[in-house]
Amino acid sequence: MASKKIAVVAANGRVGQLVVKEAADRGFDVTAIVREENKTAAPHVIVKDALDLTTQDLAGFDAVVDAVGGWTPETIPAITEAAVYLADTLAGTDARLIVVGGAGSLFVNPEHTVTVDMGPDFPEDWKPLSAAHGAALANLRQRENVKWTYVSPAADFQADGVRTGTYTLAGEELALNAAGESTVSYADYAIAIVDLIESGEHVRERVSVVSK
Repeated sequence: MASKKIAVVAANGRVGQLVVKEAADRGFDVTAIVREENKTAAPHVIVKDALDLTTQDLAGFDAVVDAVGGWTPETIPAITEAAVYLADTLAGTDARLIVVGGAGSLFVNPEHTVTVDMGPDFPEDWKPLSAAHGAALANLRQRENVKWTYVSPAADFQADGVRTGTYTLAGEELALNAAGESTVSYADYAIAIVDLIESGEHVRERVSVVSK
């Protein structure tokens, strides 16, 4: 079987770089989409802003990973904008859209009426970030002509966490590991992203990733 051809948008970011490396190590044909000099292990590079990408730019990819992030009031809106724009651009094609999501929109009750970011302990400073991720998910849920998968990390998403090589794939509800914690490293999350591309499963679904 031919290797998967994938593009990683915002590949210079910490999650993006790890997804590129994981995919390249498995023999995928990887293109990094970056706004400036490429810092990844990808053999192919497109230097463009996510919102300037065209249907032609993204033609021929089996999957496009949206790793666009933001932490400041100025950059947080890009999370929603990029997800919506990429979904528009890939609409009607066979390409998967894999979105690096947030944990705040995970449900904490079986009725799916209460989310993590509604909790009393959820930091006020994180609410704009969570809202931007949640808005992206809400937009994707309305789409029938995009092969999207939204991937929420655990609540404690550890940039420098170790790569254990294992994880648990969960669903719409906040999941805990064997120690009763909701945590996952960026590296193990990247493994899950590439596994989802490889399996072709969970199209038009939100899934979540937690450590073992």
